[in-house]
Amino acid sequence: MRFQECLRGSTTICDGAWATEFQKLGAGLRDCVDEWNLTKPHFVEQVARSYVAAGSRVILTNTFRANPISLAPFGLLGKCDEINGAGVRISRKAVENTALVFASMGPSGKLLSTKEVTAEQLKNAFTQQAKALAAEGPDAIVIETLSDLAEARIAAAAALETGLPVIVSFFLDPRRDRGRAIAAITMEQVAATMTGDGVHGIGANCGFRVRDFIAVCRRFAAASSLPIWIKPSAGLPEIVEGVAKYKRTAAEFIEPVPELLEAGATFLGGCCGTTPEFLQQMALAARTAKAAGNAAPS
Repeated sequence: MRFQECLRGSTTICDGAWATEFQKLGAGLRDCVDEWNLTKPHFVEQVARSYVAAGSRVILTNTFRANPISLAPFGLLGKCDEINGAGVRISRKAVENTALVFASMGPSGKLLSTKEVTAEQLKNAFTQQAKALAAEGPDAIVIETLSDLAEARIAAAAALETGLPVIVSFFLDPRRDRGRAIAAITMEQVAATMTGDGVHGIGANCGFRVRDFIAVCRRFAAASSLPIWIKPSAGLPEIVEGVAKYKRTAAEFIEPVPELLEAGATFLGGCCGTTPEFLQQMALAARTAKAAGNAAPS
């Protein structure tokens, strides 16, 4: 199985949340869990394996905030390459050739619009991270939870330089007035821009209700022929004694799966608050939808 086999018209089940799983293992909300690739690799592998066992066929890496800009406040700037390389190796070991490994790159946490960071600084940071990830041979790179199109384009350009397939996934609010997705930009404009930049997939993750992603998927699918990446959260959390708690159940989460398949989701998984149980039930729901005549899950 390779990225090229994950095409429009079929659906590949991905993994779910990592950070909230790490919290169950003792991580705090403000901890840099990317460092666990070096200090607690057994926990990282445990989470990855739990999603493989649940039926996920794409496993991410624990490198979401492992760019130099995000690592610097934790005193980890000098360990950027080491953390990213270890993240890919851990996920590769966990999947044991039964799933694809997509390397995760998240936002910098700084705003271009307020000049907290420059375009050159972003380019350098994302280039370093992308090269460190690519050196360990992941099957693709996923740039996820981006809410600034300019930052997304810089990150995508850096990732594309590695020669790996690149998916860019946005944090969108599909309920904005007039269909605006990011500031004054529509989903159609986002799709057109990223398609023109040469990425290999687009989509959305995190966000609000899983049902909100049906319209997002349809609009992206109508605007671009690229594969569509969809990973909703399990609703919005409540913080209880320093831990994020999600009330949505797995049964509630998977209820819209047939509609997401019909809408054109190529990759389907979960974000914040979802668990291996959620993904196991999602995989089952996708197989059931296939039997009923919807898109074929892999």
